[in-house]
Amino acid sequence: MSASIVRATVKAVSRRKILATKAALTLTPSAVNRIKLLLQDKPEYIGLKVGVRTRGCNGLTYTLDYTKEKEKSDEEVCQDGVRVFIEKKAQLTLLGTEMDFVETKLSSEFVFNNPNIKGTCGCGESFNI
Repeated sequence: MSASIVRATVKAVSRRKILATKAALTLTPSAVNRIKLLLQDKPEYIGLKVGVRTRGCNGLTYTLDYTKEKEKSDEEVCQDGVRVFIEKKAQLTLLGTEMDFVETKLSSEFVFNNPNIKGTCGCGESFNI
């Protein structure tokens, strides 16, 4: 697996009822546009892969990588012409999550608005479920 391609921030959102959707992960228009931009000069890649790994002061952090193929256990999310693959280890932690792309004067990053998170660290990089 290659190094992560972008930063991602975790945001705990207030408890909300998880609605049944067709996709495990939904993408905002901003996220869709950014993924298209990232992939436009990389025809060898078919999409982005989202995973989790143990890291940080609160337990888990998200990883984002380019991917050339869908693994057997990956969950595929197709939305507005982009493909995002979710690693098996990350599938339950991402249920009901919205993936957004936010640009400010100081940073540009993907943000995961996840209703399943119980706590985050002060910098917003790691979380626990």
